[in-house]
Amino acid sequence: MFGTIRNIKGEKIDYTFKQAHTAEKNIIVLGHGVTGNKDRPLLVALAEALATAGVSTLRMSFSGNGDSEGRFEAATISKEAEDLGCVINALDGWNVLYVGHSMGGAVGVLRASQDSRIVGLISLAGMVHTAAFAQREFRDVTPDQGFMWDELTCPLSQAFIDDMTAIGTVVTHAPSIQVPWLLVHGTADEVVPIQDSLNIFESANEPKQFAQIEGADHVFSEHTSEMVKIVVEWVLEQIIYP
Repeated sequence: MFGTIRNIKGEKIDYTFKQAHTAEKNIIVLGHGVTGNKDRPLLVALAEALATAGVSTLRMSFSGNGDSEGRFEAATISKEAEDLGCVINALDGWNVLYVGHSMGGAVGVLRASQDSRIVGLISLAGMVHTAAFAQREFRDVTPDQGFMWDELTCPLSQAFIDDMTAIGTVVTHAPSIQVPWLLVHGTADEVVPIQDSLNIFESANEPKQFAQIEGADHVFSEHTSEMVKIVVEWVLEQIIYP
């Protein structure tokens, strides 16, 4: 329906659109985390449940990830926030709610803080303290030589480290977000501490909601259905009672 979507560098953004059987022009855009893509199981499960509930979805792979064009080494939070803006450009006429997992959560905070076209925000195990994350996870990896978590398809670039360091934390952007915001985080997340979500929740404006899932890891592997239920119920509440 939306044809080819390209970012500001002309790179094609791969996406999967699932239209719900409704005339409503509401759409959920789903963004993944670092080393991920649009076909992460938790995003697929969430998109299917939303479509069943009557909400259209668009799962996207940021440039340099999945089947999108671009180099993985160039994939940074700042660039992905620009990618998201280009996707929203293509959704002209639709009411856009954005769901971001992990690093995609930080992308959502940056974009929503400056883009009034986003009418609702959901952070799933969202990364908040970016500089701390880079230091914690990759302090023993040499940029432009080593790899993220020893994944040979995911080289760690200096551009990625520089961007994470320059951003530092997205907490400072929270006060600029003026739309309903749901944050979901698991207590057993060993990649992005639940404290990240708690920290930014304190700075967020109303209406906001925080949902803690006991025992859930970073990708909600054993708690996908619980996460999906929380998100779908919240989304329907925002759409029906905005």
